[in-house]
Amino acid sequence: MKKTTSTRKTPAPATKQAAPAPVRPSTAASKAKSLAAPAPVAPPPASPVVMAKPKAAGVTITAKIDVGFGNALFVRGSGAGLSWGKGALLTCVSSDTWRIVLPGASGPFAFKFLLNDETWSAGKDYLAGPGDTVTVTPAF
Repeated sequence: MKKTTSTRKTPAPATKQAAPAPVRPSTAASKAKSLAAPAPVAPPPASPVVMAKPKAAGVTITAKIDVGFGNALFVRGSGAGLSWGKGALLTCVSSDTWRIVLPGASGPFAFKFLLNDETWSAGKDYLAGPGDTVTVTPAF
């Protein structure tokens, strides 16, 4: 009978590599580092933006009409300080031009002209919004 022998080599034990030793800065470098400006601080996270309600803007309304000597033109409406119950007097700028500046329109509104604050102009209501300059030719 023949003997077979096998030779096995056992693996070598694993070796752990050592980390390199930390390099210490020289004393001059450490002094310079301590005298250097501090590192910038990150800004705080942005806070949510709060939107302010827009301020009311004035509205200029101009009517191009000759209402005749001794008559006056009024306007009534639903916003910008106007009411449907009592008219606001327009200023006569020339013989056929009447104007009013309404402060504080915070949104769109409807308005209509009246002759002597009694007779309504013909047609539909007019519309205006904050900051508008409106020129119309009403008919009676």
